[in-house]
Amino acid sequence: MPALDLALDPPRRNVRLDTLVRLRWLAIVGQTTAVLAVYYGFEFKLPILACLAVIALSAWLNIALRLRFHMTQRLEPDRAAWMLAFDIAELSVLLFLTGGLQNPFAFLFLGPVLISATALPPRYTLMLGGFAILCATVLVFVHYPLPWDSSDPLELPPIYMIGVWLSILLAIGYIGVYAWQITEEARQLVDALAATELVLAREQHLSQLDGLAAAAAHELGTPLSTISVIAKELERAIASDAPHGDDVRLLREQAQRCRDILGKLTALSASGEPFDRMPLSTLIEEVVAPHRNFGVNIDVALPPGERGSEPVGARNPAILYGLGNLLENAVDFAQARVEVGAIWSGYDVAVTISDDGPGFAAEIIDRIGEPYVTSRRRKDADIHATGLGLGLFIAKTLLERSGATLAFENRSFPEYGAIIRVRWGRADFERPLGFPAT
Repeated sequence: MPALDLALDPPRRNVRLDTLVRLRWLAIVGQTTAVLAVYYGFEFKLPILACLAVIALSAWLNIALRLRFHMTQRLEPDRAAWMLAFDIAELSVLLFLTGGLQNPFAFLFLGPVLISATALPPRYTLMLGGFAILCATVLVFVHYPLPWDSSDPLELPPIYMIGVWLSILLAIGYIGVYAWQITEEARQLVDALAATELVLAREQHLSQLDGLAAAAAHELGTPLSTISVIAKELERAIASDAPHGDDVRLLREQAQRCRDILGKLTALSASGEPFDRMPLSTLIEEVVAPHRNFGVNIDVALPPGERGSEPVGARNPAILYGLGNLLENAVDFAQARVEVGAIWSGYDVAVTISDDGPGFAAEIIDRIGEPYVTSRRRKDADIHATGLGLGLFIAKTLLERSGATLAFENRSFPEYGAIIRVRWGRADFERPLGFPAT
């Protein structure tokens, strides 16, 4: 079933300056160590001064950034992309001086692209990946000789160099896409959980307003009683035809009206329903009531003759919102009828919501409940669900937090429609609000 349409702005993607600076220092240390080890340790000839000058340029940039900006500053995506492009260019110059793609460190082209894939929008990753591939392509044909023993020079065949170039190209493409996909899924899950917490907080706030109203009724009872007594005394003391007689009578009547309203709130609070606890039938009716009169018949089926053993649970906002979301989706997709059924025993409680709509799409039925998965089309074939696919995820998450398990399926042919089964252990359903599910 589709999700509620939640208008969430996509989060801005940026990188802390300190992160890029630290990674560049790590690269500087590694590059310096490698160059000095090759030149002094292995005694291979290479343009040492030019290599150190390129590394020094990178170090100078880091120092300038630390002096100019706060390290906690978060860079806009375009600025972060420019810094990563500088890292690719700096690595390209070093490889140009030390053998091009014959240098085994050529695979480090992947580093900046991988960072971009995990932290920046896709278009910047594509541009950086293209820039890295361009640099690698140029280095196949233009580069200084690979530092090696002059008495036994290393000659790599062209076909091997083409293989190295192709492997770098595929690594940038495949690993970049893979890293982006994993990061995007994690980011979507975090966003969806944040939306869930927001919805739950809103529902809990509305639930708390009920208790606050009852508390206000108790607190305001005493001053209203005093106002009523004084109004009655003034009414007795002032003649009925006095200029302010009508005002005093109106004051007494309105004070009595306020007392009647507060008396109703107090009575509701004392009864415990619907503020504190409610039987399953009352909970279902509260979920169903807002969705009637939308051109779809909603049939509620409860076990006959078992009201004495009916489970009574807390007025849990998570359950109310979760079931309400599932029912709203069923009404949206039903052709003419939605059925809500409930059964219970001494051990468990189950609620079933079914409709006569198109059912769940076969290709995503195993992924229902994941964030950003929209599962069905609306009744009008020309109108597609436009939400972010968070409604089912939020409903499923809230219900599971209350101790429920959910199952999604389609009706067996020749019938059609979707069925959602929500099941709690009876102890979980009846536990007081605020206690964790077992």
